[in-house]
Amino acid sequence: MKHRLALIVALLANLIVAIPALAGPATLVITSSNNSLGNQLLVYDTSGALLQTAATGGLGGVSGNAGGIAASQDSVAVVNFGSQSVSIFDIAGSAVQLRQVVTTLSRPVSVAFGKNHLYVLGTVFVESHRIDGHDVDGIADGFSPLRQGDGSAAQVGVVADQLLITEKSNEVEVVDLRGGAVSGPAVEVALPGGSDTPLGLTTRGANGYVTIAHSDEVGLVKHGDLIALTASGTQHAPCWLTLVDQFLYSSNSPSHSISRYVVTGTQVVLDAAVVASTAGAPTDIASAAHLIAVLDGGAQTHLTQFSVDGDGDLHLTATTVVSNGANGVVVIQR
Repeated sequence: MKHRLALIVALLANLIVAIPALAGPATLVITSSNNSLGNQLLVYDTSGALLQTAATGGLGGVSGNAGGIAASQDSVAVVNFGSQSVSIFDIAGSAVQLRQVVTTLSRPVSVAFGKNHLYVLGTVFVESHRIDGHDVDGIADGFSPLRQGDGSAAQVGVVADQLLITEKSNEVEVVDLRGGAVSGPAVEVALPGGSDTPLGLTTRGANGYVTIAHSDEVGLVKHGDLIALTASGTQHAPCWLTLVDQFLYSSNSPSHSISRYVVTGTQVVLDAAVVASTAGAPTDIASAAHLIAVLDGGAQTHLTQFSVDGDGDLHLTATTVVSNGANGVVVIQR
């Protein structure tokens, strides 16, 4: 009897130990191949190992943008520029599975999740699609033409009850949301004279942080107004942004570097001009779980991961060569 009881206890202990292993990695890093002949989602772990390649059912070919991939707790959306669609994947453990492909009103460049909507920034329109459970409505419940709509659209993000949008042809704009749906026209966010090439953005609550790349500046937009603007110091063309706690990180494409800022709801302060370097020109940056992932391009395209310590310093943890021209990156904590 004692032997049988000991055996049962041992089996239960082994089962408990095995449960985390069955759940898969706690953190995933995802990019897309962006191949114009057939786009694929590429799923990596935090060591840089490729876990899965999954066809999106669409065509890639986008460039000069950020946020080409977005994630909620259990879904991933990726743009298919060449086929004018967005693919939605379910996340299960360390795997993704294609759920649906949604046709968009214009060629998509950037996506963002809200509470119960998916937002798609295209070359001509920004649009909203309601989410019901895991399903994204294939018909937009709201849309608005962009102020320029000239193909220079760069990124979209959610700031409270608005969308924040950048177009590289010197336009930062906001669009109101009503019940989560796009409502009304795009409204200009006034920039200082001479501001040149808005590109990347990241958001938290009502705060939207934006790069003015060719002016070497990073700004804070709140309630449709630019309320703070700071220079990037020695590093040129801050392009793409991500937040970790109070730290804002910019990836600076021509400088092949990452800078750190300290931000509040009213200020953006340059804290360290260079906290890390990249092999090529960064094309996107994302973070979660105190991990930053940067995509950079050149002769080869790299997906590089850094851990973030309590002081905001970056520590290289993995560098992986990925498909040339890969676009978009997202970090998912499971």
